[in-house]
Amino acid sequence: MPLALLALAIGAFGIGTTEFGIMGLLPEVAGDFGVSIPTAGLLVTGYALGVVIGAPLMTVLGTRVPRKRMLMLLMGIFIAGNLLTAVAPVFAVMLIGRVVASLAHGAFFGIGSVVAAELVAPSKKAGAIAMMFTGLTVANVIGVPLGTLVGQHAGWRVTFGIVAALGVVGLAGIAKLVPELPSPQGVHLRHELAAFKNTQVLLAMAMTVLGFGGVFAAITYIAPMMTHVTGFADGSVTWLLVLFGLGMVGGNLVGGKFADRALMPMLYVSLGALAVVLALFTLTAHSKIAAAVTVALIGALGFATVPPLQKRVLDQAHGAPTLASAVNIGAFNLGNALSAWLGGIVIAAGFGYTSPNWVGAALAAAALVLAFLSAALERRHGAPSAVVAGGTPAGQRASVHH
Repeated sequence: MPLALLALAIGAFGIGTTEFGIMGLLPEVAGDFGVSIPTAGLLVTGYALGVVIGAPLMTVLGTRVPRKRMLMLLMGIFIAGNLLTAVAPVFAVMLIGRVVASLAHGAFFGIGSVVAAELVAPSKKAGAIAMMFTGLTVANVIGVPLGTLVGQHAGWRVTFGIVAALGVVGLAGIAKLVPELPSPQGVHLRHELAAFKNTQVLLAMAMTVLGFGGVFAAITYIAPMMTHVTGFADGSVTWLLVLFGLGMVGGNLVGGKFADRALMPMLYVSLGALAVVLALFTLTAHSKIAAAVTVALIGALGFATVPPLQKRVLDQAHGAPTLASAVNIGAFNLGNALSAWLGGIVIAAGFGYTSPNWVGAALAAAALVLAFLSAALERRHGAPSAVVAGGTPAGQRASVHH
């Protein structure tokens, strides 16, 4: 794998730390600002919605900007947002800071996925994408738990200050290691938009929303669930997040490996198992050992879907993949926002801190249904077809491998 993938992984590490780090600090933030846990959960929802909006917006604005320069600009926005979050005097300002930081998220992973795929042979594209996303998953093993630990002892503001510093490191890595790739010729915004006429692209994005939404329904409220229901001490949330992160790392690498071999079967297995595990979490949350194992499994199964779903979008939008890739990252976060909101609703309705697990199980099961529908439609129409994005034969060929 090219060294440039390391630079992309470094940027992903910083983004992953800020995206997931807030979940372990919800009680501290809620206490400091005098708001409820469901209200503090808006910091998750707001970030996710910012990704949904920022992914297409920043990608469109950067259409004529070289990809390396755009990645550096996005990291600058990320740094500014986290600095604002760290110094926020009131909850509303903190929410604004989260949204600012989130505007860089979708476009960074969307453009980064395209760059990663261009750096390797066609048969290794999913593996290259998974390598970049490894930064995001490793953040959950190292960055998020340390951020939670620091936030609980030194204050959550210190955590977000450190995250801003991570963004500076990511910016420097991209400047040093990512090559200047030529912009694609003959591909304009209208070609990028044409991808959204492809039913398979839309189905893959819907699977992304529902499947990964299932993960966030449970994980957004992991701190109150584990302390109030399972009986863990506040400090135990840190190592529970380490387990979640380890599961994510393993699932991401396995998903990348098998997506290059059998993409749709990989989705069937991971989505089906995720739905079952989330449903069981309602029961296992009452046992410390069982809850810890379940948290790791949710991370593994949830992130096993990321490389195949991202690759499927790239394949189906072949020839003009940048906007579709970025929007699919937004789809992950739309799922995060939807599930965090739904989880807050069922908690506020009095169903308890384990009730978001049922929400997650239902979302993952719905994603599995869409996966079967997508495969059935593909079989009905014969060979997979990509969106025609350019005027050249190379721009009209499909490259779906599963």
